[in-house]
Amino acid sequence: MDEITLVKRAMAGDEAAFLQVLKIYENTMYRTAYAYLKNEHDAIEAVQEATYRSLKKIHTLKEPSYVGTWLVRILLNICTDMREKSSRHVLKETIEQRGEIPDDSRFEITEAIAKLPKEQQELIFLKYFQDYKNQDIATLKNIPEGTVKSRLHTALKKLKFYFSEKGEM
Repeated sequence: MDEITLVKRAMAGDEAAFLQVLKIYENTMYRTAYAYLKNEHDAIEAVQEATYRSLKKIHTLKEPSYVGTWLVRILLNICTDMREKSSRHVLKETIEQRGEIPDDSRFEITEAIAKLPKEQQELIFLKYFQDYKNQDIATLKNIPEGTVKSRLHTALKKLKFYFSEKGEM
């Protein structure tokens, strides 16, 4: 059975079909959550929450061919919420560990990306870590493709400036 038929059955309330659709996107969802949250436990929790929310809202999906994009959008919203909650705790830990000098040389690109605004972080992540095309990102973020291109360009300029300022380019 093809994916569109499965999605249509899932939208009609067939839970077995919904599980098959999730199985198709399971790896993509986990990799996306892990890359975004950088923690296996949190990634699994985010995928579980996305599964629950998507099961409850599958009937609201408008176009069956965009089920993958729809699932990733739900997942990214959950990851963003989780990141905001955990950032409050990380800030406190950073203040407590102020005297320590961490060895972050291997993670400089991650550090540089983390300094970008969240919207630009998402675009960089989707484009370069998940290999989404600009058109797919535009659909996912519900913005024009030209806006995706200009925002990516701005984000890359900021990264280039960050590294040139550190004397690494």
